[in-house]
Amino acid sequence: MTTPSPAAADVPGTLGVAVLGYSFMGKAHSNAWRNVNAFYPTPRVAQQVLVGRDAGKVADAATRFGWAESSTDWREVLERDDIHIVDICTPGHLHADLAIAALQAGKHVLVEKPLANSVAEAEQMVAAAIAARAQGVHSMVGFNYRRLPALALARSLISGGRVGDVRQIRVSYLQDWLADERAAMSWRLRKASAGSGAVGDLASHAVDQVGFLLGDPVVTVSGTVNTFVTERPGPDGLEPVTVDDAAWATLRLASGAVASLEVSRFATGRKNSLQIEVYGSRGGLRFDLEHLNELQYYDSGVPPELQGYSKILVTEPSHPYLGSWWPAGHTLGWDHTFTSQAADFLAAIDSGTPPSPSFEDGLATQRVLAALEESASQAGTAVPPA
Repeated sequence: MTTPSPAAADVPGTLGVAVLGYSFMGKAHSNAWRNVNAFYPTPRVAQQVLVGRDAGKVADAATRFGWAESSTDWREVLERDDIHIVDICTPGHLHADLAIAALQAGKHVLVEKPLANSVAEAEQMVAAAIAARAQGVHSMVGFNYRRLPALALARSLISGGRVGDVRQIRVSYLQDWLADERAAMSWRLRKASAGSGAVGDLASHAVDQVGFLLGDPVVTVSGTVNTFVTERPGPDGLEPVTVDDAAWATLRLASGAVASLEVSRFATGRKNSLQIEVYGSRGGLRFDLEHLNELQYYDSGVPPELQGYSKILVTEPSHPYLGSWWPAGHTLGWDHTFTSQAADFLAAIDSGTPPSPSFEDGLATQRVLAALEESASQAGTAVPPA
């Protein structure tokens, strides 16, 4: 005779989760919460409620994504005793209000990147996080690429001195989903909801990776942005695009190293290409998200006739995060980063250790993005005619 398992929410010590938002990121985070206990020895979670504005659509999404129920009232959800974690996957203009309210309600909070739409909002969120932390309530910003095994390995190699003193780092994040000028208007193209375009969406990941890999703060920024298509078809006709389509920047770091940054939603042929190159006094590293299980490593200490980039297939149990997944040699995908992110957050809650990246880390990234936009608002130096 088989004894049925109790409902997850009825198991003592279970942490009830609410996800706010059910579109792209809400789906990715839902997948993570559904799978985290299957692969990581973390506290048990229950997918309690999925929250969205459209009752019909959020109910359908809740059924498909494995949630016990759905709701259109996030304030009511924050009052519930069976909700311990609030995961915010909404457009950026809602992050601050939702996160601050959840923290004040005593809920642990995970917020999708970027932390907010402005430095001022991010500062308010950090203040709320610090106050909540004193009460044992934790918060984290969702830079999921920190959980890519190849990039976690790269960070370990850099901190272990395998590339020597880092002098240059190049980060580009290129996509092409807006290259077609007929692509429809969306909330991501409105400053009121998105805050910025490629800067907040893509450069936030790029800037965070500079800090994550090097542990070296940015001290100055020189940048420029561009909007290639200024109008898009919306439900009521053409609408103005009020955010950037692409951005370029030079970042000077506290150590003296220099980072170059390029992000674009107009890079035809690039689907989701986060490329990182690190150049140090003893070697170099290369990574491309479109080959996310591989890390290229150059060791200048071997004899010249043996020098050259070697490919590390980051799939061994000894590699970061891989011990919780499949046998050696079996690759992971983009979606696995969110599951590993959820596991790290749960482990931090369980141990009482502040999770990383913190809201303070998110604020640091926000300040770099703001400096990039401020620099871009200033006219460059004109080149005299020939």
